[in-house]
Amino acid sequence: MSEITVGMKGSAQVEVVHDNTAAAVGSGALEVYATPSMIALMEKAAMELVAPCLEDGQGTVGVELNVEHLAATPVGMTVRAEVELTAVEKRMLTFKVEAYAGDELIGRGTHKRCIVFNDRFMEKTLAKLNK
Repeated sequence: MSEITVGMKGSAQVEVVHDNTAAAVGSGALEVYATPSMIALMEKAAMELVAPCLEDGQGTVGVELNVEHLAATPVGMTVRAEVELTAVEKRMLTFKVEAYAGDELIGRGTHKRCIVFNDRFMEKTLAKLNK
């Protein structure tokens, strides 16, 4: 297990298909890459970047996003999310996030994730069903 350090970088990519368009996810009416899909890809890249550094039973959960979606992307293109860890404050991790379609910057912003113990997190969450 390696240490979580500022400056770590990672990426994730996906092909734009009908299922991740605004029309399919309900965030718009057009067959273009959806903002919620772009955000999910950014979160995935951040989550996967730090996952190998966590202890057994730990994970991360997204707690904050500040993202601009700058350009539309049609079905058939590939979108790549790039992330860089910019701050570590105890269990809180802050990332710079960007998304590209080819060489075009289509999204950018910041994202925060919190390191949690998965079992405790789910126990606390599921306890809400019994209230």
